[in-house]
Amino acid sequence: MKKVLFTVIALFTLSVLSFAQVKPYWSSASEMIFSLATIDDNGNESSAVLRWSPVFNYQGMGNFDFSENFGFFAGIAVRNVGYIYDDYKFLEGTDVISVKKKFVTYRAGIPLGVKIGDLNGFFVYGGYEVEYPFFYKEKTFRDEKKDKFSVWFSDRVEPFQHGFLVGFQFPYGGNLKFKYYLSEFHNKSYTESSGFKPYEGLSANVFYFSLNFNLFTPVKVYYDKEARQQYY
Repeated sequence: MKKVLFTVIALFTLSVLSFAQVKPYWSSASEMIFSLATIDDNGNESSAVLRWSPVFNYQGMGNFDFSENFGFFAGIAVRNVGYIYDDYKFLEGTDVISVKKKFVTYRAGIPLGVKIGDLNGFFVYGGYEVEYPFFYKEKTFRDEKKDKFSVWFSDRVEPFQHGFLVGFQFPYGGNLKFKYYLSEFHNKSYTESSGFKPYEGLSANVFYFSLNFNLFTPVKVYYDKEARQQYY
């Protein structure tokens, strides 16, 4: 799977750069994420609690505009993605205990896609992104107490995650994005040293809405008054 994804990204980049008239430019933005998840917990459908993650979410985009109305983008991203589940159940002796869990990952991503519309005003964009979770954190809330732990490069989550994205960029840089992960969040076969499988039967697909600003606006527009006047 990794070889296929990197091949697609390489071919995409080469095809874009093959157009001599295209003048690439760089843009970047932070991202304020509001995430939820579809949950199937051992056959029981459930829902997640809305999670707000304003930090740390960075996106950098290489833009390749073929006209004023059509372009490609490819970039890099680091973001904080997770979900909150307030009915996580486990056995304690013969008792079934229900607790609240927060599952968090920091991940590096490679997005690519297309932009259609007035690229200096309002336009629609869509694409695909593959991500690699490099940091994992889990919090458990029980009886007004909180336990937490964090791990670098954990096997508790699927090593490569991917999904589709679609969004709208508005005049003067406001941006709204929706993303759905096709891959499941947890590695359901993960086994602790005790033999316990904490995510067995727990299927969760995260999706989120996010607010961005100037995601596709050239960086030079930020600090160059003349460029800003020409752009807008």
